[in-house]
Amino acid sequence: MQEPFLSDDAFLKDVARRHAQPGLALWWLGQSGFLLMYEGRCALLDPYLSESLTEKYAKTDKPHVRMTRRVIDPRQLDFISVTASTHNHTDHLDAQTLKPLLDVNPEMALIVPEANRAFAADRLGLEIEAIVGAEEGHPVEVAGFSFQVVPAAHETLERDAAGRLTHVGYIVRAGSLTIYHSGDTVRYPGMAELLSTFDIDVALLPINGRAPERRVAGNLTSPEAAQLGHDIGAKLVIPCHYDLFEFNTASPDAFVSECERLGQRYQVLKNGACLDIPEE
Repeated sequence: MQEPFLSDDAFLKDVARRHAQPGLALWWLGQSGFLLMYEGRCALLDPYLSESLTEKYAKTDKPHVRMTRRVIDPRQLDFISVTASTHNHTDHLDAQTLKPLLDVNPEMALIVPEANRAFAADRLGLEIEAIVGAEEGHPVEVAGFSFQVVPAAHETLERDAAGRLTHVGYIVRAGSLTIYHSGDTVRYPGMAELLSTFDIDVALLPINGRAPERRVAGNLTSPEAAQLGHDIGAKLVIPCHYDLFEFNTASPDAFVSECERLGQRYQVLKNGACLDIPEE
């Protein structure tokens, strides 16, 4: 079992010491989970901080054996203003993470794609009105953060009967900075052209790829993530969605090699590690 760069009390001390600093601080929590802090306000993106999938699949032919120890108990994150989920898969919308978060942050806003509000409410035992639905073309403003939906293809672009996206990424703005969290996605026609209009400072992209034998929907491969970051003009690319489950992971080495070939700036983080992103 791999150890996070920082975890538990050491992680909380790292968060606390950045509370008053300018710019954006970004921590990787594992899988596609990130903590963002801007001017002391905190947002979570796709947090998975439990053992729910390991427990669910322990006695099946698709065991979810954890590779890296959990960074933090969600009950210790009692300073979160908003959490956003990109889609309904449990490693992105986890009741064992979100219920404790809501318990210790009763005013926390929870954002999901509008198509997924009823599903999320049922999974979490909430009234549907307690969840904020996000749709294309309608940014959601919470606690100084702006969340704008963009399509994600996991592995295809999917919409509900009303034409609303069920898998999304978010363009997150904080001050003058723009973060793109892709959610789970492969590249689709027009993706780079759309994303290049947002002047993205940091792109958070999955690199675990796709393989039929995994029997789960896949994502960008390492080289594809590096190429997409380059094509959208991202100032920095951070890989994610690896090092959590043994059956569905990848090495970031090919991502690093392709970024260096392309001249694309990148940063590889360990679980529990922070990147400080200054405003120009």
